[in-house]
Amino acid sequence: MKSEAKALLKHYIEAWKLIPDGASFFTHSSLLQLVIDEGMPAMLKVPMERDEKWGWLLMVWWNGVGAAKVLKYNKEALLMERIASEHPSLTEMVKDGRDDEASKIICAVAKQLHMQRKQVPQELIPLTEWFKDLWPAAMKYGGVISQCAATAEKLLANQQDIRVLHGDLHHENILHSAKRGWLAIDPKRLIGERTFDFANIFCNPTKEIAVDKRRLRQQLKVIASAAQLDERHLLKWVIAWAGLSASWTLDEGSDASLAIGVAEIALRELRK
Repeated sequence: MKSEAKALLKHYIEAWKLIPDGASFFTHSSLLQLVIDEGMPAMLKVPMERDEKWGWLLMVWWNGVGAAKVLKYNKEALLMERIASEHPSLTEMVKDGRDDEASKIICAVAKQLHMQRKQVPQELIPLTEWFKDLWPAAMKYGGVISQCAATAEKLLANQQDIRVLHGDLHHENILHSAKRGWLAIDPKRLIGERTFDFANIFCNPTKEIAVDKRRLRQQLKVIASAAQLDERHLLKWVIAWAGLSASWTLDEGSDASLAIGVAEIALRELRK
């Protein structure tokens, strides 16, 4: 997979007449390369995972409103504006005691992404499909995962305020541009209830921060107010998302204590 990505990277550097501006590097899902495009700094991304290869779809559709602007694209590669800033990242802000401010910034970006636009892309994944792995996981693992699945089932059957969703909004997927402010990157291609897009904030930016019950209560108030959501309804989506995230992690054989911890805190809060 990595060798194929390297070959594609080389191909698109040549095909799009780009100048490498440093060494390429891998993330968990993509190969990235800083480049110069017609004298301007840019980022070339070659996705390696199936869902990541659709990232261009929403980035192009948003056309730079609340998201990084796409310069060139196809299903194999994506050339985006390079986002550079001396501003602290959202994760750094949270660690510096500015959690409320970081959450409000994410909500402000989400508001731009969720704006109603014409000609919604056809290749979107409904939340009912996105959650499909949760039901077998509930049967397999039981416990908290089963409780999350029961909550998710009710939410998915009664969705409201349907929007095109980023699908992975969290502190590392929103970057500060010195020229254009806070911008989203790395979307999934989802469609469903707007509230879902805010649930992942509670599982970030670190495990230590996310599993603090006082933090969950505080951010529930902050995010519900900033995004104009009902607190208890948002809490249910946090439970649903945490269960899905935990099920994916468990199926990979990895440590799911972060997502399970958030789910447990949220379930206790819901019972109050």
